[in-house]
Amino acid sequence: MTPTPVPSDTTTRHQREARLQQRAFVVWFTGLPCSGKTTLATALQQRLSEQGLLAYVLDGDELRRGLNADLGYGPDDRRENIRRAAEASKLLVANGVVTLSCFITPSEALRLLARQIIGDADFIEVFVKCPVEECERRDVKGLYRKARAGDVKDFTGVSAPYEEPMHADVVVDTVATSVDRCVGELFDIVAARAVYK
Repeated sequence: MTPTPVPSDTTTRHQREARLQQRAFVVWFTGLPCSGKTTLATALQQRLSEQGLLAYVLDGDELRRGLNADLGYGPDDRRENIRRAAEASKLLVANGVVTLSCFITPSEALRLLARQIIGDADFIEVFVKCPVEECERRDVKGLYRKARAGDVKDFTGVSAPYEEPMHADVVVDTVATSVDRCVGELFDIVAARAVYK
């Protein structure tokens, strides 16, 4: 018996955005571990939701536990991690979702890769600026301590480098500025861009 072919979805991104009454794109949060990427993205997602906008937080730790569980932290695996994350972000955007992607993305080359995959018109790079000393102080999991003891290899900020972005679209300083103020600044930018025309 020949299986019945599954019809392909011919709904376009434009039609999905029209249905949701929002424009979709990616807000790519980059910064050191514990700099505040996921904290800001989660609070931003909540504010966007309160305004009737569909947004989703794509978190690096969650992807590492599932989709990217087979990857390590060497250069090749880091590149593949970001490639998969960018492709997943692109799929969400194609479905009309404002996507808040939180990945350390430690080099300019990796951030450029993400931007190229997603497309410049759909990409806002947010640098979550925080010195490594403060990130280490905030680290409730003790990963920085383990990295300094040599128990965690290739840990960004300790045994692996982080190149601060030179061309970020937005910079938020989570030491000099409160979470509420950072989220407010990001909300103004994202909500304005999400307006459907």
